[in-house]
Amino acid sequence: MNDTSSESKIISKRLKVGLEIHVELQTRSKMFTRTPNVAHPDFENSAPNTLVDPVVAALPGTLPVMNRSAIEMSMLVGLALGCEIARFSKWDRKNYYYPDLPKGYQISQYDLPLCHDGEFMIRSASGEDRRIGIVRAHLEEDTGKLGHELPGGGRFEGSLVDLNRAGTPLLEIVTHPDFDDAEDVVTFGQELRQLCRFLGVTQGVMQRGHMRFEPNINLEMELEDGRTIRTPIVEVKNLNSFRAVRGAIEHEFERQETAWRNDGRVMGPGAKATRGWDDEKLVTVLQREKEDAHDYRYFPDPDLVPVVVDDAWIETVRARLTELPAAKRTRYIETLGLRSTDADALLEDPDTAAYFEQVAMESASAGDYPAVSKLILNQVAKRSNEAGVSPSRLGTSPAQLAGVLELRRANELGAQSIDSLLSLLETSDGSAREVAQQAGLLVIIDESQLEAWCASAIEANEQAAEDVRGGKVAALGRLTGHVMKSARGTADAKAVQAKLLEMLQN
Repeated sequence: MNDTSSESKIISKRLKVGLEIHVELQTRSKMFTRTPNVAHPDFENSAPNTLVDPVVAALPGTLPVMNRSAIEMSMLVGLALGCEIARFSKWDRKNYYYPDLPKGYQISQYDLPLCHDGEFMIRSASGEDRRIGIVRAHLEEDTGKLGHELPGGGRFEGSLVDLNRAGTPLLEIVTHPDFDDAEDVVTFGQELRQLCRFLGVTQGVMQRGHMRFEPNINLEMELEDGRTIRTPIVEVKNLNSFRAVRGAIEHEFERQETAWRNDGRVMGPGAKATRGWDDEKLVTVLQREKEDAHDYRYFPDPDLVPVVVDDAWIETVRARLTELPAAKRTRYIETLGLRSTDADALLEDPDTAAYFEQVAMESASAGDYPAVSKLILNQVAKRSNEAGVSPSRLGTSPAQLAGVLELRRANELGAQSIDSLLSLLETSDGSAREVAQQAGLLVIIDESQLEAWCASAIEANEQAAEDVRGGKVAALGRLTGHVMKSARGTADAKAVQAKLLEMLQN
């Protein structure tokens, strides 16, 4: 449909965005067969086309069987999003041809989805709480994957088909077009990813395609002549980074106005289109005119029974709901006294958040939660990043890490010895005190020895000593370093500095 008055002056324009989010569920097997699922961590590095059986390959005579675990994971997400869980839903065939779709159709849900009518609250870019409506969350099977590179990175002129992903349980979450700001879309995406990871339904690794975002974007523009027009909806496909999500929306905000000025097209039947995102040129690229639902020729799958859910089943799944990330963040800040940046850093990884709480429970000095988070986010995180694992998987138990904190609080372990002790604890079952003692890392609390080391440092660094006496506190570092070297790490730096100042001032 064309608007012949596209030269009219635009008084205002408003962005409208709805999201489709595809979440690969990390069940051990695929949606309709017992073949291993590439989205599960045990099978993620499988060689191409090794996770394929007759059902995945769509050989004649094969029949699909539903994966109960995938249904329950979907219900869990639906409950967390405040959705109604359908007591009766069915499977439909979505018919279209693509080289990575062996059957020529995709088993999905059309008019009777498993979850519907929910909401998700976010903190908007303006600082206000904002409700995002959830239209539905339905289950389907993922397609295979097309590639254009040979092993080793060589370019291949044709398309290489890998069916490892085909049949993976895929939860599609659809929102209302409640977004009018690209930043809010990114915030929603990040918090939804965090939610799904904490529920344990997906690894959420964007680079592996565990979550893919497809924003549906158009503009609502008020014209000088009093009319309000809407540009055709564009669906940008398969975005697997939040940078791409933001970039695609911001680009479409400008491009669609320019397109309307050039062709006058407004929203109407057959006006939708799909576009891809060019990560190098930072522009969207037309792929095809968007099909409407009737183009897919949906009809009920004759090989699958409907999903019938009773109250008892829903309550069994509801019992698996743990404290959700938003509530956990509020508790970390308001009850445990963490800084918001530290709370966000802990909640970035579900394992790290659980590890933090386990260490806090083991700590004898209950209530010093900021000290626990600081140790995990600084020294422990440094070691885990180097090892390429989460902090909880380094090998140091929560009780051992709590022991390190106790030694620090009692000034029995110097800050410079923490890393050495953590390294030893990763391969030891002993307590922090036992391991530190065996390694000679405990601080020697001997006043006469400390005074002797400090006196030696002052004598060897007369100029630094005079500078400190004259008020140049920075010079204290040279004296402290001398003492720490003499003590071979068995003195506490704070205690050394205090003793040096006492001696110099006297």
